[in-house]
Amino acid sequence: MKVDVLTLFPPMFAGPLDESIIKRARDAGLLDLRIHDLRDYTHDRHRTVDDRPFGGGPGMVLKPEPIFEAVEKLANERTRVILMSPQGRKFDQAIARELARQSELLLVCGSYEGFDERIRESLAHDEISIGDYVLTNGALPAMVVIDAVTRLLPGALGDDASSADESFSQGLLEYPQYTRPAEFRRMKVPDMLLSGNHAEIEKWRREQARVRTKNKRPDLPGDPDDSDKVASK
Repeated sequence: MKVDVLTLFPPMFAGPLDESIIKRARDAGLLDLRIHDLRDYTHDRHRTVDDRPFGGGPGMVLKPEPIFEAVEKLANERTRVILMSPQGRKFDQAIARELARQSELLLVCGSYEGFDERIRESLAHDEISIGDYVLTNGALPAMVVIDAVTRLLPGALGDDASSADESFSQGLLEYPQYTRPAEFRRMKVPDMLLSGNHAEIEKWRREQARVRTKNKRPDLPGDPDDSDKVASK
C-alpha cells in the first residue's frame, strides 16, 4: 500500500511512524509511506497556506491553491483522497478495514479553522474524524489512521490471525488475556485456560468477550453469531 500525507508539520511524523509494526511494514515493502510539506506547494516568498475567512470570523482558513496543486501532483486515478477533519466519518475498525483494501491513500491534514470548502467539494473522496474532540491539527489523526490500517495489511503482524481476535474486529471487545506465572500475588489464572481443551477455551473466550462488551461497551454491535441465532428463532 502507498500512503501519502500532506501536512504543515512533517516533523511530527518522525518517531511514531519509524517504530514497531509500521517500521517493519515499511522495511518489508508492505507500506510505502511518504510525508509531504504543504508549504512546498506555495509560490510566494512567505509560503502562505492560509488566509482570513470571507464574511469575517475568527482564525484562518487553508487556501485552495496549494492543496489543489499538491493533490493534483501526488494523486492518480487509484488514489483515495481523504481529509482529516472533525466533520468526517468517525473512524472505527470497519473503516480501517475498508481503507486497508485500497492501493493508494492521500491523507490531507487540516489545520487552523479548516479547509476552503472548494477543497471538500472538488478534491476529496472522503473525510475522517477520530473522535468528537478538538486537536491542534490533523497530523495525529493521520497517524492513528495509518497505524490502524497498517496492522491490517497482509503480513504486517507476522501472524494475520492476530488482528482477527483483537477488540472491535468482530463487534466485541477482546477476551481477558493471561500469561505466566499461573499465580501472582494470590491472583490465579482461570482454570479453563490451563485445561488444554482448546474447544472449551474458545467457548470460554467468546463468552468472556460477550460479557466484557456488554458491561464496558454496550454501544458496540456485539457478537454477530448471537444476532443470527435471534433471527433464526
